[in-house]
Amino acid sequence: MDRGLAEADALAALTTVPAKLCGVENLLGTIETGKLGNLTVVEGTNYFNPQAKVREVWIDGRIYRAPAEEPKADRGDGKKSSSGEEGEPSKSKAAEKKPEPKSAKETKPEPAPKEEKAAEKTKEELRELRKKRVARAPLEGRGVLAAPAAVLIRNATIWTCGEQGVLTNAQILFSGGKIQEVGNFKAEVPAGTLQIDGRGLHVTPGLIDCHSHTAILGAVNESSLPSTAMVRIRDVVNSETDQFYQQLAGGVTAVNLLHGSANPIGGQNCVIKLRDGASPEGLIFEAAPQGIKFALGENVKQSNWGEKFNTRFPQTRMGVRTFIANRFTAAQQYLAEWDKYKSNGGVPPRRDLELEAIGEILQGKRWIHCHSYRQDEILMLIRLMESFGVKIASFQHVLEGYKVADEIAQHGAGGSTFADWWAYKFEVYDAVPYNGSLMRDRGVVVSFNSDSSELARRLYLEAAKAVKYGGTPEPEALKFVTLNPARQLRIDQRVGSLEAGKDADFVLWSKAPLDSGTVCLETWIEGKKYFDRGLTAERTQKLEKEREDLLAKAKKMAKLSGGGEAGGGSEGDAAFLRVALEHEFDGRERHCLEEER
Repeated sequence: MDRGLAEADALAALTTVPAKLCGVENLLGTIETGKLGNLTVVEGTNYFNPQAKVREVWIDGRIYRAPAEEPKADRGDGKKSSSGEEGEPSKSKAAEKKPEPKSAKETKPEPAPKEEKAAEKTKEELRELRKKRVARAPLEGRGVLAAPAAVLIRNATIWTCGEQGVLTNAQILFSGGKIQEVGNFKAEVPAGTLQIDGRGLHVTPGLIDCHSHTAILGAVNESSLPSTAMVRIRDVVNSETDQFYQQLAGGVTAVNLLHGSANPIGGQNCVIKLRDGASPEGLIFEAAPQGIKFALGENVKQSNWGEKFNTRFPQTRMGVRTFIANRFTAAQQYLAEWDKYKSNGGVPPRRDLELEAIGEILQGKRWIHCHSYRQDEILMLIRLMESFGVKIASFQHVLEGYKVADEIAQHGAGGSTFADWWAYKFEVYDAVPYNGSLMRDRGVVVSFNSDSSELARRLYLEAAKAVKYGGTPEPEALKFVTLNPARQLRIDQRVGSLEAGKDADFVLWSKAPLDSGTVCLETWIEGKKYFDRGLTAERTQKLEKEREDLLAKAKKMAKLSGGGEAGGGSEGDAAFLRVALEHEFDGRERHCLEEER
């Protein structure tokens, strides 16, 4: 209530709500005929008054009174003693033991009545200030901006990223959350259609980030074991993150949320669409096949982790290979036990969530996305997985992929790389900005990823670097952040290109999408608008006003709490300024992301 909760809701939280949660609302929670006689009687006019005293409690109709205060006895001098016979002081042991006299410094004068009243007034003012909510709810003002029955864009340049290539002075029709037609067709405009004049504008599919840690609550690594195949990113998706808006403003519509790279076998991934304002479950792209994060190299053998981290197996590259082989062998045996049980009956095997996830890889139900850098390790994993009959979906980072591009292409894995990151640790010293173009030239399906919520806002500019470094044609370079990541995630039947029947995920640009001066004007997901650059000024003004109000409240509360108007790290400031759970792990997450790279 000190934070603004209504009295009725506060009382319900103590009565009707717990009764319903416990399934006993027919007996408890309200005062009604036929319910149990359980009551609480409080003096005064308000149950929640801090000064009010509980007078009596009834349970099953029986009264339990609060103990009355003992009357004070007259000592004969007009004053009352706290206990004992009339006129006699208390003879308790505590009373018999006389306190030692205190020095003048130790003796604190009791507050004068005026000071008490001033303190009470300050306290009440502080309480009322707390009740006034200044910050908006996390999801307020977020969500769908427009959801017309249909959208028709005319006279635009359309980068289909499909077989039609780039169309000029063309049109595209969306309805029912799907793409209906693309090209130079004669459109019958249904009622309720939003028509957009696309003269001078460019339309592309929504961008897809194949390697992201956006919207993961807490740390991205469960680094306690070398295999954490049992943990799931989908259990910690944070729909309230402030990163969605920035990424939608960069044309991103879908991302692959991955575990970190602390283990040879990491956690299960989660592909989401940036349906800003939806619940965590509402973000999940259910059509995406299940995946899992693997990792090779310095991180998993705990190089540079410090002296405390030198006992967990594996500690060498040969140990990494052996560990992965052992877990797949164990998963084969686990699946065989279940097959035997299904055929013969008897006692079922003990369920093992880790081996179940690895078993799904063997069954072709779960795809590997592997953190990697060096050519020798890339070849090692290809050969090892082929020995188990497994195809790898993608090598992530894969900065020496250009050295073994033929082998990657022959295996059928994709390469999800950085455009121009290198030299941040020893195993990436051989990285070159031509990596993406060289792998594409050799037949590898290549994507550029962010691995960074900040960089994800500019994926379209990352794709443009493939044009500069390696001469990749612009339409093919755009596929590095549209169709190709969709193919790597096995969702290209739904997204990644502007073709009839696919999801209506598209972006409207002011110039060509790889132009350094282009600006994302609108971002749509499944025929609903989630970003509109024309509304940014209004949004910015609201945020600035909210910030000013929050600062004013913070300063006033700090002053009332004894922290001073400016606030200087006092107890009053600490009582007011709290760290949100999402940001409690920011420092650790930054460390994890450094390890991830």
